[in-house]
Amino acid sequence: MNMEALFAEFPRLESGGLILKRIEERHLDELFDIYSNDRVFDYCGIIPKHNKTTVKSMIGHFDRDYNKRTRVKWGIFASDEPESLLGIMEAFDWNQKVNMVTVGYFLAESSWGRGVATNALGLLVRFLFEEANVNRIQAEVMPGNESSKRVLLKNGFVREGLLRQASFWSGKGVVDLEVYGLLRGEFEG
Repeated sequence: MNMEALFAEFPRLESGGLILKRIEERHLDELFDIYSNDRVFDYCGIIPKHNKTTVKSMIGHFDRDYNKRTRVKWGIFASDEPESLLGIMEAFDWNQKVNMVTVGYFLAESSWGRGVATNALGLLVRFLFEEANVNRIQAEVMPGNESSKRVLLKNGFVREGLLRQASFWSGKGVVDLEVYGLLRGEFEG
């Protein structure tokens, strides 16, 4: 795994009409719109945030986690509107011994059903395999999250199984999770 590709400088990814880049304080209003929408987190282990000051402090947490090399959290932006935040894409749980990473994403409700998550995940997958030299990318999805499953399958991920009562997610309690994985050898870049 090439951790320097990830953490020497915040990676800016661009292709297919999308840009994945650092979320900054100037994106606060749109970030708040995402985090304060209860529907966005129906299938996430995140509790919606209805206080703008709390969301503002989260931007600092994104930077802190990046500087600690524990998580990269990108904003998803349209190339033709590079300051309009469409959603969040993240990579976390780096396992250098196995050479794998977990990814996750969630979108502003106004971006649902437009192919944004599918294209953003494809952009991230290419970067993780080709630049970061990751061997395995995985995602954990609540069984009822059909939209997220479609995004993963469209990007070549394989449903590997169901982990029953395997994780505690904030606001959800103990949940079942489906695991999807993609190996570098299966990636058709």
